[in-house]
Amino acid sequence: MENQSMNGLAVKQAEFAKRKKTRPRIGVFGVGYFKYWDQFEGLLDDMMQKQAVFIQKIEALDSAEIVDFGLVDDVAKAYEMVPKLNAANLDLIFCDMLTYATSSTFGVIIKSMNVPIVLVALQPNKAMNYGRASTYMQLYNDDICSLPEFAGVAVRMGKKVPQMIIGTLHEDPAADAEIEEYCRIAAVLHDLKSSRIGHIGHPIEAMLDMHSDSTMLTSHFGVHIVQCEAHEIVTHYQQATEEEVDSVKERILDFFDTPDPVSDPISEKLRDSDLHIAAQTAVALEKFIKAKKLDGLAYYYDGPDGSDTRVVMSNLIVGNSLLQGAGFPMCGESDLKTCIAMLIMERLGIGGSFAEFHPVDFEEDFVLVGHDGPHNIAIAEGQPVLRSLKKYHGKPGFGAGVEFKIKEGPITMLSISSTFEGKMKFVIAEGESIAGPIPPTGNTNTRGFFKPDVRTFLKRWISAGPTHHFALGVGHHAATIQKIADYLKIESVIIPNG
Repeated sequence: MENQSMNGLAVKQAEFAKRKKTRPRIGVFGVGYFKYWDQFEGLLDDMMQKQAVFIQKIEALDSAEIVDFGLVDDVAKAYEMVPKLNAANLDLIFCDMLTYATSSTFGVIIKSMNVPIVLVALQPNKAMNYGRASTYMQLYNDDICSLPEFAGVAVRMGKKVPQMIIGTLHEDPAADAEIEEYCRIAAVLHDLKSSRIGHIGHPIEAMLDMHSDSTMLTSHFGVHIVQCEAHEIVTHYQQATEEEVDSVKERILDFFDTPDPVSDPISEKLRDSDLHIAAQTAVALEKFIKAKKLDGLAYYYDGPDGSDTRVVMSNLIVGNSLLQGAGFPMCGESDLKTCIAMLIMERLGIGGSFAEFHPVDFEEDFVLVGHDGPHNIAIAEGQPVLRSLKKYHGKPGFGAGVEFKIKEGPITMLSISSTFEGKMKFVIAEGESIAGPIPPTGNTNTRGFFKPDVRTFLKRWISAGPTHHFALGVGHHAATIQKIADYLKIESVIIPNG
């Protein structure tokens, strides 16, 4: 699991305000057919034991708060359960298909719920012993029997066919992985509807693809956009003590490499003055995030030449990168949509770094993927680098720049764009981060390989209408992210790689 691979770097910076782990609320109810219980003594007990084993699987993940609603085996219990499900403030529901159940146990539930429901059909035996089989044993293993009926009634109720897990209750790594996946999806859905994303300033004036309507972001995702002011960070900067700054300096130097410059004339070995400003700004930024109770931040703001405002707002890069690694997506150029994409990836446990496309290597058939500004250092390959930059290209100011590449191996990209109709759209793709040198420019850059070849991929990606920024995470998770889009009722497209 990719989030396990992030632990090494994350632990080193754990004292930098590590975000408390999300615990979504997941409901579980089983379904069966009441007529069976009198006909087959002991079958009901076996059904409840199956459900207990399934709940234990979720509990073992230690990633969610579970609400057990018991068994629904007739239509009256289904109607009784609806208000209980609605009152429980759930993020996701597992319907445990214990044996055959009539769709009357499910129809009113799927009709009445706006929370995602996943049908779980985990058969206790990998196969029946056909020479000794009985009706009892068939019913005991009849987990998939009602799936077509439930799917059909969902459609008749005006709903999409629910996602489903099909497998065995014991010794089935694929089914266990799907359960874990849906728990991570529940964490994303929980935090989207409860997060506070700070916003300072405005997108760079010429970047028309980046502008967002804060109300529409709440409408589509549930997040609240907190409109903040630059002076709120500047005040914390001015009040930071030398003791606080020195402590952060030590953490920065322990975590980052500070090599000599290589080929870029605007880069230098990290200057003491730039380190001091980066550390002082990081102190201010962490205090600001705590004071405003923010889960992330998108910003772009200038100030008069030489002012504290310009110094602070152009030197958030190091503090942002530390906070991103600690679980708080921080997004430059005031890109709220990409900040949300980064939040989705972070809550999935796959990173989520701020990225765009850089030059193509037509000799080796890859494209550099990266950005100046903040990055998720929890998914860096090797030790991240800090360089002093004499100028931030295209932006005001100068100071420390963060340079690294994403972990080698599979990667996933998510761009959240908006359409002419004012709706949101997910553009998703998978590729590979491959080993090799990157430009020593104080920016993130990863060698991104995409099938079938870089030219075809770029044409397909751009034709889908993304923004020029996107979130970059580790592992292949396009299908998972598309499920999140479906649950949010947001259009999505996965770029084909064949």
